[in-house]
Amino acid sequence: MASPNSVLTPESEPAAASPPSAGHRLRSRIQAILLILFCLEVGIVLVLLPWSSFWDRNYFFSLAPRWSYLLSSSYVRGAVSGLGLLNVWIAITEFWRLRLW
Repeated sequence: MASPNSVLTPESEPAAASPPSAGHRLRSRIQAILLILFCLEVGIVLVLLPWSSFWDRNYFFSLAPRWSYLLSSSYVRGAVSGLGLLNVWIAITEFWRLRLW
């Protein structure tokens, strides 16, 4: 670390960071695309699944009969659909961010 009275010369300054390589940019783009697809898929499933007949015929509801009344309520279905909409929103914003690269 330089003392307060020392003068910085061009030789003492840290080297500038090199721009990211093409391989790094490609890998980062692929990761972003996979995140977008994952969030979109999870979001669509969470939006549609609670309102389908599959939700009522769920195997796990039969394991805990006391919870089945709560899990089949419209409030819980709406909350799960809300999480799905949040995932779709994340996918859309990530797509928009990726588009601007």
